[in-house]
Amino acid sequence: MKLCIGVCTVVSCCLLPLTALADIYAYTGADGVIHLTNVPQGNKRYRLVMKTPKIPVAVARADYNPIAKAKLQPIVQASAQQYGVSPALLNAVITVESGFNAGAVSPKGAMGLMQLMPATALRFGANDPFNPAENIRAGTAYLAELLHRFNGDLHLALAAYNAGSQAVIQAGYHIPPFPETQNYVPRVMAYFHKYQGGADLSAPSPIGTESSWVKPIIQISSP
Repeated sequence: MKLCIGVCTVVSCCLLPLTALADIYAYTGADGVIHLTNVPQGNKRYRLVMKTPKIPVAVARADYNPIAKAKLQPIVQASAQQYGVSPALLNAVITVESGFNAGAVSPKGAMGLMQLMPATALRFGANDPFNPAENIRAGTAYLAELLHRFNGDLHLALAAYNAGSQAVIQAGYHIPPFPETQNYVPRVMAYFHKYQGGADLSAPSPIGTESSWVKPIIQISSP
C-alpha cells in the first residue's frame, strides 16, 4: 500500500512534542483513500483511531494554532449566529483561552477551546468538552448569558468569564483586582478589535507571546 504524505507534515510531526498532539480521526472513502485529521469538524464519517495526551493550557496558549482556527470558523460562525455573539469575540476568547488547541486543559480542570469548567460544560450541554463543536457552542451560550447578565458590558462579561460572576459583583461591578483577570480582559479585547478589523484568521497572531510554530492539520491519503 503506497502512502502519499506531504514532506512538511512528516517533518513537523517528527519534531512535534508528544504533549502537543491531538486525537486522530480517520475514515475510508468510497475510492479506498484513507483520510486522517485532528479536526473532524463534526464530520460523522470520521472515527477516533488514536488518542493522544491532552495539552497543558500554558503549552496550548503558546502553541497558537492558526490552521485549526481557520478550519473551525464554520463552527464559530454558526454558534455566533445562534446566540447573537460576535464571531470576532468568540475568536478572541478562544485565542486567549487555548490558542485554538482543542485538547487544552488547565490545572483547575478547565477544558478545550473555550476552557470550560466541568460544571459549566454540563450546564450548557457539552458532554465532550474536547469536541470542538460542543465546546464552542457551550462556551458561546455561556458568554451570551454573561453579556445579558451584565447588560452588554463586554469588559464585565469577559471578567466574569475568567473570574466568575460573583467576583465581578463583589468588586462593585468592576473588573476584579486579580492579576490574571486584569491581564485577561485587555488581551481578549485586543484580539477582538483585531478580528473585527478583518484580520486573516489563518495568519499567526502577533499579540502577546504566541509561538510562530504552526501545528499541522494531518491529512494523509493512502490510495
